[in-house]
Amino acid sequence: MKVSLIQMNSIADKAANIAAAEALIERAVAEEGPDWVLLPEQFDWAGGSRAEKLASSERLPGGPAYAMAQGQAIKHRIFVHAGSIMEKIDGEDRYHNTSVVFNRDGEEIARYRKIHLFDVMTPDGTAYKESATVKAGDKVVTYDCEGVTVGCSICYDLRFPDLFQALAEKGAEMIAMPAAFTMQTGKDHWEVLLRARAIETETYVCASAQTGSFTVGNEQRQTYGHSLVADPWGHVIAKASDGVGIVSARIDPARVKKVRAMIPVAEHKVTIARD
Repeated sequence: MKVSLIQMNSIADKAANIAAAEALIERAVAEEGPDWVLLPEQFDWAGGSRAEKLASSERLPGGPAYAMAQGQAIKHRIFVHAGSIMEKIDGEDRYHNTSVVFNRDGEEIARYRKIHLFDVMTPDGTAYKESATVKAGDKVVTYDCEGVTVGCSICYDLRFPDLFQALAEKGAEMIAMPAAFTMQTGKDHWEVLLRARAIETETYVCASAQTGSFTVGNEQRQTYGHSLVADPWGHVIAKASDGVGIVSARIDPARVKKVRAMIPVAEHKVTIARD
């Protein structure tokens, strides 16, 4: 199975972001011929005010970001893992940060709502409080991609290995990680965490990232980029350059089986009692 990861620089302009995502998927199909395409976290929006985010969220199914991803799946007969979209919640003043996945017929086959929310202070003193605008999900989600079981995660989830273990226990052989890692955290933690999660779960980890800057009020915030694919041994087998673009790799389920046979961590796992 061939995969293509889309690296974007989304801004506070939904129409522009959707158009950019569509153009990059078209380019990936023309240049790489993938079976499966992954968009980054919140490819439809970055930055802006809380009110603008809520106004730009969309009900699922439906809405322009959803429709574009579904349309690309149908047009090109590919799987589209739509990184994440701001999903409107009726009666709430927050939205879900939601991945939606479409098969080659444009049927929605999975929906995952981000579980772990980014409420942190980065080393440069920048405060992030995702929970102010986002309502967390609570379901571990996998889906079948023509014989390959794919697990769902989003950005800050990367720091919580229990989720990845749960995905592996549900049969995941590949884990999707759409993200918008900050420059401050990404430069030190992004690649090492992705490789660690791949090694621990003995899966392929496909991580599609936001790159460049976006504006929040009068503040410019930087994202790290460096979308990559790590194999079940923890090798980085494909990695994007700086800037907007595409990176592709081939996923080999036999490689997963070989690594798991050599080091059968799932069989050796012991549940540790916590007093």
